[in-house]
Amino acid sequence: MSINYVIIFGATYLIFVIALVAVFYFLFQPRARKKDIIIFIAVTVPIIYLLSFIASGFYYNSRPFVVGHFVPLVFHGNTNGFPSDHTLASAAMAVIIFRSNKKLGVILLLLALLVGISRVLAGVHHAVDVFASLVIAVIVGWLSNQFIFAKVKTYFINK
Repeated sequence: MSINYVIIFGATYLIFVIALVAVFYFLFQPRARKKDIIIFIAVTVPIIYLLSFIASGFYYNSRPFVVGHFVPLVFHGNTNGFPSDHTLASAAMAVIIFRSNKKLGVILLLLALLVGISRVLAGVHHAVDVFASLVIAVIVGWLSNQFIFAKVKTYFINK
């Protein structure tokens, strides 16, 4: 098997493996933990994507295949590569799971890193695009958990 197939799998399909693991984890949780996960998603994911959108407005990073004039391993349009949406979504799922299951969360975060590395190797992202995605997801997840989640959860419980 060619290494290119492994890179293509990581760049294109590994995100679905992460999502599948996250969904199965969620489905087999008790009702109270499911509520916590849903509230954490509702708090964290919009902030992650808002910051990603804002960051992409401040920094434009042409994709490697555009700058290097080569054909990437996976098809992609000539758009802003900053930050990496695939890595961002993968890392967001990992952060959500990490809050309730540290071990699985770390495994998913490592898989999210592999998504990013695969996208760099496939020629559709620069390392900074991947790094920014990981940083945004992890910092927002941590800040949400530390400062927002408990207040939102209390609000919904008291209603």
